[in-house]
Amino acid sequence: MDKSVPPGAALLLDFVRETEVGRSDRASYDVIYANKQGKLKQPLTTMTYGDIVDAQKSWSKNFGSSAAGGYQFMRATLIGMAKEIHSLRGDMLFAPDLQDRLGYHLLKRRGYQEFVTGNMTLDEYAKKLAMEWASFPVLSDTKGSHRFVKRGQSFYAGDGLNKALVKPEKVEAVLKHVLEVARRPTDVLLNDAAPTESGKQLGLGPEQTIRPEAKSASRGIVALIGAALVALGAFLSSIPCNLFGVFCGG
Repeated sequence: MDKSVPPGAALLLDFVRETEVGRSDRASYDVIYANKQGKLKQPLTTMTYGDIVDAQKSWSKNFGSSAAGGYQFMRATLIGMAKEIHSLRGDMLFAPDLQDRLGYHLLKRRGYQEFVTGNMTLDEYAKKLAMEWASFPVLSDTKGSHRFVKRGQSFYAGDGLNKALVKPEKVEAVLKHVLEVARRPTDVLLNDAAPTESGKQLGLGPEQTIRPEAKSASRGIVALIGAALVALGAFLSSIPCNLFGVFCGG
């Protein structure tokens, strides 16, 4: 998992990969729809962002869907993110870290920040995740993309292609855990920039964290240094000025 992705979101992204492609290890990032990646000339993670978008043109016809990578990015989704994220370039390698940052972008686009700050209910965020990933079920009866769907069904049920691959109870448990992790007081938001592998910044806006205990330790060191300087000053002022042959004046 890319280190710029905060713990709660990282936990959820691992769950997305496990649900979408059936695994959450390194190989999950090379999966395409229906596990047909063996028919590609090279692994996804060795291709560039632009190469994949170009190749996806024929995947729907040849493989049944253009879904690619650990988060099963659709071609329209990748094109959309390229418009939203101005620093995203077509020559960037579709490496696991980039996929993680893009996955986190999708979590936030669906309301991750609102969810973890209590401004969106668990049920509503689960529905938005189900709208992003067809393998996720809705947690309550609702109007889906093609028909009215019941709790536990995919938001896209009825399209003849998609179905929920995980129980709603599991989604509820994971999202509750995500909330627990995301709300731990040791994680404080710092900034919106995420470093890329080349050291440049990719403006995807992930959170980074700093721990209060580290800040407290720094303040303690500064205090000790200050106290030492005060003590040294007091000691020097107590020494007679002519002790070392220095003319005192006056």
